Parts: sequence; structure tokens; C-alpha cells
Amino acid sequence: MIESILKLIIQIMITLLIAPLFTGVIRKMKAKVQHRVGASVFQPYFDLTKLFKKDLVVSGTASWIYNLAPYVYFITALAAMCCLPVVYGLTGFSFYTDLLVVVYLFVGGRIFMALAALDTGSTFGGMGSSREMLVSALVEPALFIVIITISARTEIASTNIADIYKYMAVNTGTAFTPMNILLFASTLLILIAETSRIPVDDPATHLELTMVHEAMILEYSGRHLAFIELGTYIKQLVFMTIMANILIPAGFDNSNFILGFGIYLLKLLVITVLVGLVELNTVKFRLYSIPNFAVIALVISILGFFTGFILR
Repeated sequence: MIESILKLIIQIMITLLIAPLFTGVIRKMKAKVQHRVGASVFQPYFDLTKLFKKDLVVSGTASWIYNLAPYVYFITALAAMCCLPVVYGLTGFSFYTDLLVVVYLFVGGRIFMALAALDTGSTFGGMGSSREMLVSALVEPALFIVIITISARTEIASTNIADIYKYMAVNTGTAFTPMNILLFASTLLILIAETSRIPVDDPATHLELTMVHEAMILEYSGRHLAFIELGTYIKQLVFMTIMANILIPAGFDNSNFILGFGIYLLKLLVITVLVGLVELNTVKFRLYSIPNFAVIALVISILGFFTGFILR
């Protein structure tokens, strides 16, 4: 029991330590391609530190939901990350949960954020929460098909994360099968939508006609905003970890912790570069074009589902 608790603490520390880094890498990559110097890859850490030091500014009409939502959003994202083994030996809660629980944790955090955006009576908050729920409803079918396909590949067709990782650790050569490539592409699009990145949303804009996630958190400041930003970084890391350890399982079975962690970071950096390339080669979609983006993710996931069974 003590060993399990220590491993969980180590996993939480690793999560909090590396989660903001990949957003910094994406920003730096975009700056270099656009011939700008750009901020340091560690800028997200500096921003979080600054926000934690700032005072809170809370609307007089806000209720307990507004004050509680940032912590719920952060805790649900961190709990989702604790459900996933990061490297060999750090199993988290994987023996007691499954991938569907990860989805439900994200849904819980999203619902609280949507309610908090409505709580202050802000027009921007209402607009952002409705758009956020719309985007979520559009991409979740593709996410569920990805999960069903992954679970169907195991010997007992289980959504239990430990069973999935055991299967993938033994079958590390499945990384470049047509099914995994299609599921990887679909999950990449889902990651972009769920973390409010271009072309679904632009995290750097405050234009009223284009805001989605930013409109929901416009009223937040200080440590509340810091917890929301950190929760978003962790949420991004969860999807990247699913892609790195389940859809690209090579190296996960390595019993050497340092080598396994190095391979894990390398795979995360590759995924980060892919996200950056998507952002660099697309523009922010109009709201009515987002369903087309969701349909593409859904079609690719369905193709992955049928490919997995046809070529099995």
C-alpha cells in the first residue's frame, strides 16, 4: 500500500512538472516557423507562477459554483491522468478503472466550467459555454469509437486500462498497423478539439466572434485562472499519453524507468510537433465548420474500427 501511494505521488509530480512544457513547445515551434523569436518553452511555467501570486477578482453575482469550478476542473483532469500508466511501474489507478471513466471525468469538469461561465450572467460566458458543449457533443462519438476499437483488440474486449496496457505491452509491434494509424489520426483531431486549439479554437484570441474556451474563463483571474490553465495542460497530456502508450506502445514494456521515461517523452514531443504542424497549416474555422471537422474525426475512427476487424 505504501509503495502504491509513493508511486502515485511520483506520477502526480511528473504530471504537474511536464504538463505545461508541451504547450510551450508548440508556441516556440510556431514562433520559429513564423520567423519570430517567441517566448521560452518554459513560459507557461512563468505564467502559472504569476497567476498564483495574483489576487482574485470575483464578480459580486457569482455563487459557490463559480469558486468551485476551477478546482473541480483541475482535480478531474489530474484524476484522469492518474488513471493512466505513464511508464512501466507507474500504474496509477489503472487496475481499478477504465477509459470510459477518463471520459466521464472530463465531462464532469466541463459541466462545472459551463455552469460557472453562466453563473456570473456574462454574455460571453453564456456564448462560450454553449459552444463548448456543442464541440464536446460533436467529437465525443469519435472518442467513444476509438475507445471501443482499442478495447475490442484485447483478448477479453475490456475497457479496463490495465488490461489494455497489458495487451499493448505484449504487442508492441502493432504501432504501425493500419488500424492504429487511423485511430492515432482520429485521436489527434479529438485532442485538438478537446483542448480548444486551432482550427477549432484559438487559445490566444479574445475576439468575441471566435472565442470558445476563452469565453468561458474570461471572468477568472489569479489562482482560479491558474488552476484552469493547469487543468487544460493536464487534459492535453492525458490525450497525448493515450496516443503515446496505447497507440504507439513501443518502449512502454521497458523495465528501465529512466529509459522508459525518455522514450515516453520522445513520443510526446513527436505528438506535440504534429499538433503544432496542424496549427501552422490551418486557420481558425468558422463555428459552422466545426461539425465538418468532427465528422472527419468520426469517419477516420470508424475506418479504424472496421480496418481493425477486417485485417485482424
